[in-house]
Amino acid sequence: MYKKVYVEITNICNLSCNFCNNTKRDKKYMSLDEFKIILNKLNGYTKYLYFHILGEPLMHPNINEFINLASKNYYVNITTNGYLIKNIKNNKSIRQLNISLHSYNKKYNISLEDYLNNIFDTIDILKKYTYISLRLWTKFKEYNEVINYIKKRYNIDFELKNNIKLIDNIFLSINKEFIWPDLNNNVYNEYGKCYALKDHIGILSNGVVVPCCLDSNGIINLGNIFETSLDSIIKSNRYQNMLNGFKNNKKTELLCRKCNFLD
Repeated sequence: MYKKVYVEITNICNLSCNFCNNTKRDKKYMSLDEFKIILNKLNGYTKYLYFHILGEPLMHPNINEFINLASKNYYVNITTNGYLIKNIKNNKSIRQLNISLHSYNKKYNISLEDYLNNIFDTIDILKKYTYISLRLWTKFKEYNEVINYIKKRYNIDFELKNNIKLIDNIFLSINKEFIWPDLNNNVYNEYGKCYALKDHIGILSNGVVVPCCLDSNGIINLGNIFETSLDSIIKSNRYQNMLNGFKNNKKTELLCRKCNFLD
């Protein structure tokens, strides 16, 4: 059993953030039939689905149907930039909603106040059934403005630390920006352990299975969920070599050696 499986229902986004790892893959919305195949093939392997790798899941024209369908057998978790939060129509079927507040940029022709009002007006409704995780990077240009907005919104004060409970079911996570692993990066370390393959995997919108949500270009292609069973992918040499390597504190894949996320 995996603790979670990342499912990228689309790699299309409504934004063009400079911190995002742009994909070279064809733009795609996962079809309803393809999504049903994934739900069926993940049966028994996890209970937690995360609509996240690249792309903005709330752009998907069938997002609410996907949520309703998946929530019958899985706990649904969504990561969003927050701009399209009003596209969520079902307020009872999402376990956790992660919102990257550092996605805001005035170039998208909406004020910071309007952006935040849209998000907080919605999550104040969703919080009855859904955990809300607000994410903010320390070097975000409007960092102080967002912090002050939250304090005023809920009439609270709080210490600035990694994880903060604001009110029931709404939390704020403050972190530094991470560097996407890339084959053009320097090698950080040939040794190290990782939770990839042990407690999570990712599935790209084209069905390619990857070890984690940071392999957004499918460089470590472990197989295609639309073409084979997950069991066959797990038993493959590449999968097992990676898994055994992590168990022995060794990174067998070049992309992993150029990743410093856990560091």
